[in-house]
Amino acid sequence: MSRNADCTVTGLGLVTAAGPDTESTWAAVREGRATARRDPELRGLPVTLSCRTDLADKVPRHSPALRPDPCARMGLTAVAQALDRAKLEPADWDPARVAVVTGCSLGGMHSAQVAAARFAADGPTSVSPYFLTGYLINMVSATIALHLGARGPVLNVATACASGATALGAARDLLASDQCDIAVVCGADAGVTPSVVTGFTQLGALSDQGSRPFDTARDGFVIAEGAGALILERPAHAAARSAPHLARLIGYATTTDAHHLVAPHPEGREAERALRSALAEAGVGPGDVGHVNAHGTSTPRGDAVEAALLARVFPHGPPVTSAKGALGHTLGAAGAIEAALTVLALRADIVPPVAGLSEPDPAFAIDLVTAAPRRQETTVAVSNSFGFGGHNAVVVLAGA
Repeated sequence: MSRNADCTVTGLGLVTAAGPDTESTWAAVREGRATARRDPELRGLPVTLSCRTDLADKVPRHSPALRPDPCARMGLTAVAQALDRAKLEPADWDPARVAVVTGCSLGGMHSAQVAAARFAADGPTSVSPYFLTGYLINMVSATIALHLGARGPVLNVATACASGATALGAARDLLASDQCDIAVVCGADAGVTPSVVTGFTQLGALSDQGSRPFDTARDGFVIAEGAGALILERPAHAAARSAPHLARLIGYATTTDAHHLVAPHPEGREAERALRSALAEAGVGPGDVGHVNAHGTSTPRGDAVEAALLARVFPHGPPVTSAKGALGHTLGAAGAIEAALTVLALRADIVPPVAGLSEPDPAFAIDLVTAAPRRQETTVAVSNSFGFGGHNAVVVLAGA
């Protein structure tokens, strides 16, 4: 994709364990405050720690969807915030020129859990006819489109924990190819269920102590749920309506390791290629990057691979942060949430600290931000997302 693929970020919204709005989430990340708690719904499992949202059991006004899964509810809430910040009213746009692209890796796991329990207890006739409309992986995008009346391209991308970032890249391409003027992008996942937690536990991926990205004591991630939404527009369209100009998405690239179903390539070669390709597409050099929002999951191997590739690509040592110490790992939502946080960091001229990081691994030759936010006037920042299956996605953002 050529440089004319740049697009404008005009709105954003967040729902996380820190709170149901952008302000509360940004405050927790900025302060380096962990949100992980013992989860009563996980009682009896080897891992009982999670970052669960406290979103009321309701949907935004006028939603035609009937009791959507919590995943879709969080997505709708984040999108409503983003539209409000972008000063967009669905009644005022051409619905055929509005795209909805979501990144969701699991689908409606709560709907699946309820249906399975009812089936086991009372048989097939007890299962709600709305089970599939809550569970299917495309239903976050479909529910958002239905709520907004958006009739342009509507799709979901599923690249595991890179899904939210991949959704941003897919939306950027739709804008660049003139298939839409506005792209509503949302990463959402609600995977804090006993079955999903058990699966990650059996893989040895979870911590029951806390999320400690890049720390010597890191021992896995804390599972989380949440949603992040960003409104992308073609620059000319945003300018014509005098839209808020929060940031620019200037580069994106994706690669695949083709190495292992869950383990990253030990040398991080394809992740590094994605990072270098995204910078090249953005027309910036490694030395232009002022800070990095790392994938930083708090897993021993994943953090080591990422730290090594960051040291290779950025010898000038820009400050590095990871939001997962504060918010946990929101799976398919992480890329969108962290891109939104990167926009907020660019606008505030700070780099948030890594919550939970008390003793940086001495093997890592990167500048990790600890304890408090660091004042940093930054023009360009990078947000990394990597996922099971070897998916790598990198977004490059620039200040407004």
